[in-house]
Amino acid sequence: MKKILVCEDEAAIRDFVVINLRRAGYEVVEADCGEAALQKYEEQGGDFDVAILDIMMPGMDGLQVCKELRNKNGSIGIIMLSARTQEMDKVTGLMLGADDYVTKPFSPSELTARVDSLYRRVALATEKSENNFKEEIKSGIFTLNLRNRSLSKQGKLIELTQVEFQIIEYFFSNPGKALDRTDILNHVWGEAYVGEEKIVDVNIRRLRMKVEDEPSNPKYIVTVWGLGYKWEA
Repeated sequence: MKKILVCEDEAAIRDFVVINLRRAGYEVVEADCGEAALQKYEEQGGDFDVAILDIMMPGMDGLQVCKELRNKNGSIGIIMLSARTQEMDKVTGLMLGADDYVTKPFSPSELTARVDSLYRRVALATEKSENNFKEEIKSGIFTLNLRNRSLSKQGKLIELTQVEFQIIEYFFSNPGKALDRTDILNHVWGEAYVGEEKIVDVNIRRLRMKVEDEPSNPKYIVTVWGLGYKWEA
C-alpha cells in the first residue's frame, strides 16, 4: 500500500486532502500539528513514501517538520502546502529538503497528480537502488554510488535527497553538456509535472551548497546563461 503522512491544522482542508488521497488508493495517516506528525512518523517506524505538510501551523510549523523528516529520511517524498502569499516560504521549504509544493487553493486532481508523480519517483528510485548492479559512477573527485544512492567528494560522504540524487545522476550521465531547465525538469520531475520551472533553480542552489567549495562561485555545477546548467569535474 502506498503510504502518506498528511499534516494540516485546518480540519476542513485536512479532510479534503485525506478523502481524495484515499480515493486515489493511498493509505493515509493524518496529523493536526507538526508535533503530532513527527510522533506518528516515529510510531509507524518511518514507513512512509510521501509526506504532505502545511507550512503555516501553530507550534511546530511545516518548515520545521520538513527539516526534521529530511534529517531522518533522505528518500521520503515531501510536498509543502502553501498560500499564494508565501513565496519565500516555498523557497525555504525546498531549501530545507522538500521535493515540491502545492499552492492553495488546489483541486483534487492537481493534488493527486503531484502526489502520484512524486510517489512514482520515490518508488522508481527505490527499485533502482535494489536492482542496479552498476555500483558507481566517477566524475573527477566525485563518486556516485547507485546502490545506496549516495555521493562522495574525495571520499567524504554528501547526503542527498531523492531529487538531488536524480539531478546529480543526470549530470554525471551528461558531463560537460549544457542541460536546459526543461530537460532537467522533465527528467527528474517527469513530463507530466505541472509545477513551476524555478523548482530546478532552487534545487541547484541546494546542491551547490553541498558540493561546491564556494557555492557563490561554483566550478562544478556551472550556469549556462539563458539555458540552464552543466556539470564540470
